[in-house]
Amino acid sequence: MYDEDGNRYIDLINSWGPMIFGHAQPDIIDAAQSALVNSSSFGAPTEIEIEMAMLVADLVPSIEKVRMVNSGTEATMSAIRLSRGYTGKDKFIKFEGCYHGHGDSFLIAAGSGLVTLGVPDSPGVTKGTATDTLLARYNDLEQVQELVAKYKGQIAAIILEPVAGNMGLVLPEKGFLEGLRALCDAEEIVLIFDEVMTGFRLSLGGAQEVFGVLPDLTCLGKIVGGGLPVGAYGGKAEIMDHVSPAGPIYQAGTLSGNPVAMHAGVTMLNLLKKDSNVFTRLSETTEVLACEMQKLFDAADIPLCINRIGSMLTFFMQNGPVRNFDESKQSDLVLFGSFFREMLERGVYLPPSQFESLFISTCIGSSEIDQILGATTDALIKLSLSRQVSQDRKP
Repeated sequence: MYDEDGNRYIDLINSWGPMIFGHAQPDIIDAAQSALVNSSSFGAPTEIEIEMAMLVADLVPSIEKVRMVNSGTEATMSAIRLSRGYTGKDKFIKFEGCYHGHGDSFLIAAGSGLVTLGVPDSPGVTKGTATDTLLARYNDLEQVQELVAKYKGQIAAIILEPVAGNMGLVLPEKGFLEGLRALCDAEEIVLIFDEVMTGFRLSLGGAQEVFGVLPDLTCLGKIVGGGLPVGAYGGKAEIMDHVSPAGPIYQAGTLSGNPVAMHAGVTMLNLLKKDSNVFTRLSETTEVLACEMQKLFDAADIPLCINRIGSMLTFFMQNGPVRNFDESKQSDLVLFGSFFREMLERGVYLPPSQFESLFISTCIGSSEIDQILGATTDALIKLSLSRQVSQDRKP
């Protein structure tokens, strides 16, 4: 990427996930331009939206029916409303540090943006809304069980990122997702996976395919539109049939499933289907980057914990492990900020928050890895000198 002043950067954010093939992938651009010739929107279903729905249902293990929306935020808001309408219950459980968009119900202990900006929760969220949102610690199944017991018969849904990406990348521990699935089955609670980040990035079937745990509802975004504004939610037909017009729970949007985003998204998903080794290549590239970065930090005697899965990873400026939001907040934010600025100065565009994931694209090859590692070496030399100067100045 290039900034306003013409400076060149290796992009390790990729629009927070969807640019798996890098920016301006020719087939995706052609698909969007071809659709735009006919119209940017009809406000009515088109054939390509049906093709997208069939493709998503074919690829994502838990989805039998799907509804298109305009963003991941709309998808999660709709999924929660659907869960409440379907179960007749009001409360839901979310996890500290998991971000599900800017819907009122979700802006409580929501990770990345709020923590980075020093805002604990967003003004404008009513006390009543907050009361219906129950918080649990990620990877703490016992705490979830206690909440379910305390509010027995009142919880409509449990929503989480199956791989958290907004407290930095945090992986589910063995048995955590399986335990949530069993608990939801026993208590008639809707289990919702927010796969806006992980859907079609970790595998064609998302995180649920990787871990072998199927939710009742899945929220998607980003990649479904090939990087254009789009989202989707879907799951069991029994639940989705409660959405209007088949059922009483209303949800609609003029631009939902608009043809430009659908053509771009269908092209993206078909490219992923066609390239059977793409996820393996991305994972191998990311593993090389992670291993070499760890070696450089160890040699500089600067603490670093790297969490990684597939083509997603986070550099935590601390000694690990990092398994939840509380542990991620132990990172040295001043050190991270200094490292971010030094890398930006050297042409490497990292997420500007400690509490975000990096996303690797297929455009990152051995040459780019060498450039990233070279920039890291220079940045760590400067940071080490600065740390030494600071220590020497201490009385």
